[in-house]
Amino acid sequence: MRAFLLFAALTGMVAQTPNQSALLQQGIKLYEEGKVREAIEPLRRELKTNPSSFTAQGYLGLSFAEAGFCQDGEPLLKKSIGRITNKEMRRAMAESGVRCAMGANQQDDALDFVRILRKDFPKDPEVLYLTTHVFSDLSLRVSQELIFSAPGSYQVHQLNAEALETQGKWDEAAAEYRVVLQQNPKVVGIHFRIARLILSKPKTDSTFGDAKKELDEELRLNPGNAGAEYVLGEISRQSDDWPAAIEHFSKAALLDSSFADAYTGLGRALIQVDKPAEAIRPLQEATRLQPDNPAPHFHLAVAYRRAGRVADADKESQMFKQASEHADANRRAVENGVLGPQGIDAKEQR
Repeated sequence: MRAFLLFAALTGMVAQTPNQSALLQQGIKLYEEGKVREAIEPLRRELKTNPSSFTAQGYLGLSFAEAGFCQDGEPLLKKSIGRITNKEMRRAMAESGVRCAMGANQQDDALDFVRILRKDFPKDPEVLYLTTHVFSDLSLRVSQELIFSAPGSYQVHQLNAEALETQGKWDEAAAEYRVVLQQNPKVVGIHFRIARLILSKPKTDSTFGDAKKELDEELRLNPGNAGAEYVLGEISRQSDDWPAAIEHFSKAALLDSSFADAYTGLGRALIQVDKPAEAIRPLQEATRLQPDNPAPHFHLAVAYRRAGRVADADKESQMFKQASEHADANRRAVENGVLGPQGIDAKEQR
């Protein structure tokens, strides 16, 4: 980063003008050479002479931060970053600002710097990596605050349950969710989570009945839970109760107009009861919401064909093929990036 800023400064990309003072030029040169401690004095003297120089503020803030004097550097970075137009200098300032703010546990300031990075470099891997660690660290810090400030609260039990759920410890998570309900029976979302845990475990004769009981209770507490209606629709679909599936999927889509899976489920259920013409509209909405998802394209092609719209069916079949190929290419790209070619070969041989 510093090498780029040196090149930028020498070529005039970073606020370098013929009117820059000798002190400012000296400070910038020392900073770019990695002599951040030596850069502090000329930059500080420049700022005393010219307090409105945001370039001096920015480089002084960077020098302080990289020299380990975050208490002096971060206020300068905050004050000047909004006036710096060069994106690479803003990036260096924001990254230093994040490190300083996190070190001082100034969470709002850290988030402000992250927002700048995400706006200027939304797809940059380094920025995404840094953002991941910032949010992960903030989550850990806040959870520790919760545990130490209210160790017996239902929120702590809910936090424990969520952690157990991510580890696949379904029974332990369910037990923690039950404690939440014992302490506060009106907490919304808990019955829904318990139902999800029931459905995650190996299926038994009572699985659907037990899950349905929890989902019905969730909807009693929170009639606006589109997820609960959708899962009830899935239970009905897997039980071949198509009228009930249509009812629940319809409610889920009504409660959340961006719920693509609900539209897909509704379309599938309408096809099953021989109402392909009625299935077309919700499936069209699903493809609009999720154009890269092959599933709604497939079911829409079926609906078109059964409704006698052969040309539309052929077109949608082609869309399904393209979406499937795109999804497969993305999957392989992710696996290649994570596992490497040898890892993919080993996975496919298993």
